[in-house]
Amino acid sequence: MNLETLPWTAGEATAPAVRWERATYLFDSGDHVSAARLLAELADAEPDATAVRLLLARAYYHSAQLGRAESVLRELLERTPSDGYAHLLLGRTLQRRSRHDEAAPHLRLASALGS
Repeated sequence: MNLETLPWTAGEATAPAVRWERATYLFDSGDHVSAARLLAELADAEPDATAVRLLLARAYYHSAQLGRAESVLRELLERTPSDGYAHLLLGRTLQRRSRHDEAAPHLRLASALGS
């Protein structure tokens, strides 16, 4: 399959839905750095899109941009403190940064929220 023929790989994607589709494609393909770049732009354009910010945090986490992942996750949790997955990912991010004491409450909350 020639990737150049796919609509979300040719040229500059402008519609948010097209950028989201391309970002998820890049993320699922393992290109977390490129996905993060695209998702950061999309998050700026769509500030209330929780799914975009969560996938952005995951892309940062998987590309070892842990400080950025932490920032996005803390912002997400300010908006939606009951998001168990965001607590889980923040806990794992803090663990990877060797901040185990800070990670523990987020991991407990994630477990209590069923994530």
